[in-house]
Amino acid sequence: MKTPIAITGLGSISPLGSNAEEQWNAYQETTTKIAWEEELEAFTARLTPEGQKAIQAIRREDKNYLRIDPSVLYALYAGRIAVAQAGWKDGDFGINVGSSRGATQLFEKFFETYKERNIVPTRASPSTTLGNISSWLANDLKSTGPDISHSITCSTALHALLNGVAWLQSGMAKKFLVGGSEAALTPFTIAQIRAMKLTPTEEGTSAYPNMALNLFKKKNTMVLGEAAAVACLELGKKKNALAYVTAVGYATEMLDHAVSISNEGLCFQKSMKMALGKTDLSEIDAIVMHAPGTLKGDTSEMGAVKAVFGEELPMLTTNKWKIGHTFGASGLLSLELAINMLQEQRFIGVPYLKDKTKDQALNKIMVNAVGFGGNAVSIIVEKA
Repeated sequence: MKTPIAITGLGSISPLGSNAEEQWNAYQETTTKIAWEEELEAFTARLTPEGQKAIQAIRREDKNYLRIDPSVLYALYAGRIAVAQAGWKDGDFGINVGSSRGATQLFEKFFETYKERNIVPTRASPSTTLGNISSWLANDLKSTGPDISHSITCSTALHALLNGVAWLQSGMAKKFLVGGSEAALTPFTIAQIRAMKLTPTEEGTSAYPNMALNLFKKKNTMVLGEAAAVACLELGKKKNALAYVTAVGYATEMLDHAVSISNEGLCFQKSMKMALGKTDLSEIDAIVMHAPGTLKGDTSEMGAVKAVFGEELPMLTTNKWKIGHTFGASGLLSLELAINMLQEQRFIGVPYLKDKTKDQALNKIMVNAVGFGGNAVSIIVEKA
C-alpha cells in the first residue's frame, strides 16, 4: 500500500463485554465465554447481561428501533462508540458494515407468521434485506456518504475493510466506517450448523467447547457467538491513530465443495503472500488466525501458515476459543484483538495450547479471515 490507513476508532459489543476496558480484562482471563444453552440445545456465546441491557436501551430510543433486527442494533451500538472515539462529527464518511446471515432473528419470526397465518407483514421485506444494517447505521450516525452492506460469509468484516481501503486510496472518500454484525443465535441457524456436523455436543466436552487451533482434536468443535465490531478508517498518518493498516491481501480459490477450503489452504497462502509483499517474514510478530474450530478449517489454515512462513512461525492465536465464531463480525473482532495487543504490548495466547510465546515487542500483526467459498483476507496492522 502506498499510503497507510489509520484506524482512529474501534467499537464493539460481544461476549467479551460492551466497552474496551471490559473486553481487554476478559482477554486476561483463561476462562471461556461459551456456555451450554438449554433452549437451543447447543453451546453458544451470548452478549453479556450488561451488553443485552445496552441493546435494549437503544431499542427503546426510537419507535422504529422496536421493529429492527438485533444485528442492526448491535451495529448501532458499536458504530456510536467507534465514531465518538475517532471524533467524527460532520457526517462526511462512508459506511460498509456487513453480515453473514443478516436479519436472521426477524426473518425467522416473519417466516413463522407466514407458516401459521399465510400472511407477511408489510415491513418484512425492508427490515430483512441485508442493506438494512448500513442504512440504519447511516441514519443513526447522520452519515452523508455511501452506505454499503454485503455478505461474504465469515470474511465479511475484513472484506468491508478492503472496501474501505479501496475507497480511501481512490480519493472517493476521506473516512470510512467498516465492520460486521451478527445476531444469529436462532434455532434454524443452530440447526444448519448442527446438520453440517460442525458443533460440539454437551457430553464429554472439556472446559473449552470450541477447541480452536487444537490440531489434535478428533471432532469439529465450532461454536456460534454473537457480536458487532467496527473500525473508523482514515487515509495517512493521524495523531489519534490506534494502529495502521499497512498491507492487505485477498484470494478466492476454486473449490470442490461449497463450504470448505483446500487441504493446503491455497486461498490463505495467496492472501498472506499478497499482504506480505516484500516484507521480511521475521517482521511479523504474531498472527490472529481465523481458526473456526473445525477440523478442516484449522488444519488447512495452519498448513498455509507453515507453507508461507516455514519453520520459524510467528506467535499464533485466535479468540474463537473465548467467544465462539461470530461469522460476519469475526474478522473485525480479530483485528480488534490485534490492535489491543499492539497497544498493550501483551500477547494473548490460547490457554490450552502448549506453544511457546516469545518475549518480544509487538510491532506488526497479521489478521486472517476466510468464509464459505474459500474467500480469504489477510491484513497487516502495525503499532501506531
